[in-house]
Amino acid sequence: MFQLDGLDHIALAVTDTESTAKWYIDVLGFERRHEGMWNGVPVFIGKGATSIALFPKGSGDTKRGRLLHFALRADRQNFQKAQAEFRAQKIAFEFQDHEISHSIYFQDPNGYEIEITTYDVS
Repeated sequence: MFQLDGLDHIALAVTDTESTAKWYIDVLGFERRHEGMWNGVPVFIGKGATSIALFPKGSGDTKRGRLLHFALRADRQNFQKAQAEFRAQKIAFEFQDHEISHSIYFQDPNGYEIEITTYDVS
């Protein structure tokens, strides 16, 4: 069986690619990637090994199924830091204890649910 390195990117249909990119940059520390490619569609942003391709709603590449949520992993210290930063920015989130992991759930400006999870639960 072949091996995979992990999730390369997810593709989201959004109402405004630029304001959504700015939100991910400001709130989660993402950076722009592949600028100047593909006539600007999609807008690519990322952090570490995680990337998101932002497509304008209604474009041909967004007619497939529906995304329930996506999860980003953090160590315990950064998981707690994210919660403190979200409280300071008044970003609503929900904490859940999954026994083997702890997660917080929140939404981006387009209503997509994002999870930050840690397996460092001790």
